[in-house]
Amino acid sequence: MHASAQTDLLTVRDLLRYAVSRFNQARLHFGHGSDNAWDEAVYLTLHALHLPPDTLDPFLDARVLPTERERVLGLIERRVAERVPAAYLTQEAWLRGHRFYVDARVIVPRSPIAELLETGLSPWVADPMAVQAVLDMCTGSGCLAILAALAFPQAQVDAVDLSADALAVARRNVQEYGLQDRLRLHQGNLFQPLPERPYQVIVCNPPYVNQASMQALPREYRHEPAMALAGGADGMDLVREILRAAPRYLSEDGVLVLEIGHEHEHFSRAFPALEPVWLETQAQGEPILLLTREQLAS
Repeated sequence: MHASAQTDLLTVRDLLRYAVSRFNQARLHFGHGSDNAWDEAVYLTLHALHLPPDTLDPFLDARVLPTERERVLGLIERRVAERVPAAYLTQEAWLRGHRFYVDARVIVPRSPIAELLETGLSPWVADPMAVQAVLDMCTGSGCLAILAALAFPQAQVDAVDLSADALAVARRNVQEYGLQDRLRLHQGNLFQPLPERPYQVIVCNPPYVNQASMQALPREYRHEPAMALAGGADGMDLVREILRAAPRYLSEDGVLVLEIGHEHEHFSRAFPALEPVWLETQAQGEPILLLTREQLAS
């Protein structure tokens, strides 16, 4: 860091300009909550200054104290030097306006399934109040399970993960949302720790990155647990197991909502007979797929 950065950067605006320049110069990779240098600079700066994450304008020309400047510059330098996702630096991630605690034991929450849960999976779920049982497979930080519990207020939610570390993070989030009575966490491999019961909704953001893509991941993604990303040679290893077992855990009118990222081609090749509904979201990238129990059982 240039020594004059400590004295010449006087306002929030100055710090933001400096951060964007540093991020661009370092050719950082974004995709853990923001997709560009400006948004990331704003997020880290406001976080370091203990300002609301969605209120920048009134503070742009505010002078910062030396200790505040030091805190902001420390975050900027770590982001550049270590290539750590911003969420691990701040130990929080925001999804559809909801804050979740995160650290390097879980992947950074970013699933577009969150957007679909915001509308209660309409029109595929006729009445969110009638949903009694929801399952979140490969729950990680618990973010989708929590958003499902909020979307379906009458439902009991089960959330499963193989990683004890991930479930420790999820437990913290469940407690912060006060959902201990309705949201149960289970440790084990996919459906294995669950009793066979009919869920009206199963959501799942499984490890689906194919082997070649895993080897080409930017440094930022290498900070995330590999077991939460890697899906085998074609990315479909766990997806195969999930689709095979899912009909036994879905109610007659049940739906499975599955994220597969950029693996559209590998999915189609692995399951040529399946014709899922592709659900569009505002998030850039591939749509989410939806399958009914009827489709899966056949």
